[in-house]
Amino acid sequence: MKRIGIAAALAGGLMIGSLAAVQAKLPAAPPMSDADKAAKAAKDAAAKAAAAEQLNKAIDKAVANYKKNKGIAMDAKPAAAVAPVAKPAAKAK
Repeated sequence: MKRIGIAAALAGGLMIGSLAAVQAKLPAAPPMSDADKAAKAAKDAAAKAAAAEQLNKAIDKAVANYKKNKGIAMDAKPAAAVAPVAKPAAKAK
C-alpha cells in the first residue's frame, strides 16, 4: 500500500510539473537597437550577394559545359535500330 501511495504522489508531482512547464512563457526578446538592425541588414545583404555570386558561377559553369559539348543531346545521331529476335517456329502436331 505504501508503494502505491509513493507512485501516486510521484505521478501527481510529474503532472503538476508538466502543467506548469506548459503554461510558462518565455520573456520577450529585447528590442533591437539601430546598430543591431544595421548589422543585421549588412549581414543579410552580404549573404544575398554571396548566394547571387554562387548562382552566377553555377550558370557560367553550365553554359561552359553546354558550349564544350555543343549540345550533344540535340545533335546526337539516332542509335541503330536493333533487329527483333526471331521466335522459333511452333511445332505442328
